[in-house]
Amino acid sequence: MTTALFFERLQAHFERKLPFVVYRKPNENTIYSILQNSDELFYANDFTEKGFVFSPFDDIDKTILMPLEACDIISLDNFHFTNEESGGISLLKDIEEKEQQHHITIVKKGVKEIKKGILRKVVLSRKEVHELINPNPFTIFKKLLSTYVKGFVYCWYHPKVGLWLGATPETLIKIENQKFSVMALAGTQQYKGEENVVWQNKEIEEQQYVTDFITENIKTSVINISVSNSETVKSGNLLHLKSTITGTLNLKDINLKQFLEKLHPTPAVCGVPKPDAKVFILKNENYNREFYTGFLGELNFEMYRQPRSGKRNIEPRTCSVQKYTTQLYVNLRCMQLKGGNAIIYVGGGITKLSNAESEWEETVSKSMIIKTVL
Repeated sequence: MTTALFFERLQAHFERKLPFVVYRKPNENTIYSILQNSDELFYANDFTEKGFVFSPFDDIDKTILMPLEACDIISLDNFHFTNEESGGISLLKDIEEKEQQHHITIVKKGVKEIKKGILRKVVLSRKEVHELINPNPFTIFKKLLSTYVKGFVYCWYHPKVGLWLGATPETLIKIENQKFSVMALAGTQQYKGEENVVWQNKEIEEQQYVTDFITENIKTSVINISVSNSETVKSGNLLHLKSTITGTLNLKDINLKQFLEKLHPTPAVCGVPKPDAKVFILKNENYNREFYTGFLGELNFEMYRQPRSGKRNIEPRTCSVQKYTTQLYVNLRCMQLKGGNAIIYVGGGITKLSNAESEWEETVSKSMIIKTVL
């Protein structure tokens, strides 16, 4: 299928107001699209289903499923982006100034709660609303593909839910049969042409909270668990600290949904202790995150490896050597398109060492990652 035909089919599906997701995995050049054949709204019940899931921040029971049996799947190999004018946005400065004051206020409140000993870390976020000059989602999606080759880039749509795009740097979990890997990503600083940088205690502590939370919460459900040393990784114009936790799932006494409930939301998007941090977020952020800091991705896909080419495919008629994979990503660096506007979501981890003004500037840097493609 040619690039033109691929996106023509997506555009036609969108104009018929039928659900779809189109995405590219990190460091790959094949684009997949799952096209649902009706506008029915499906949910994942116990995560034994096969399909693409889209889950909100605060309620895993409302995870939306595009089931494979109700969908067509198309792919585009070796996609190369040709620069298109994305149309731009209208920056609304007065809204930004209002957001700045509110965000600084809740960060200071969060630091106060941490110093009281109620919390150890909390992730606080905000949203920006910008008017789109050209609201076509596929134009924006193509620009994301070109700009963020190391991220999971997607465009997701359901007429009964909404339209979301993003380029997330963070894997929640990857499972092949029962082998798994989980990313612990936290800490942020500007990329200034060098990845060999010095990290301050605040960022090191923030990332360690994420690593410790994950290992502590999943240790009874896994075997042979191991944790890598932290390393610096680049995402757009930002650097982060990352560790990788690997092992084997022990699903005799726990199913995948229960395992994900232990894992998500991690301190990278919520805080420590998780219940108290979540209550603080829902009470003080003053908006609904919806699917921002939720997760999305392939659930129980039956992947096949072709013996000669080694190319992965999902068509069992032409392939052999069956593997079951789940690859879920945290929904960061994302936006919602709604009513001709782009709603951009950004946040950052707050610890006792946080400075409210600096935390505001960090969210500005993160919002620029998305705004550069608009």
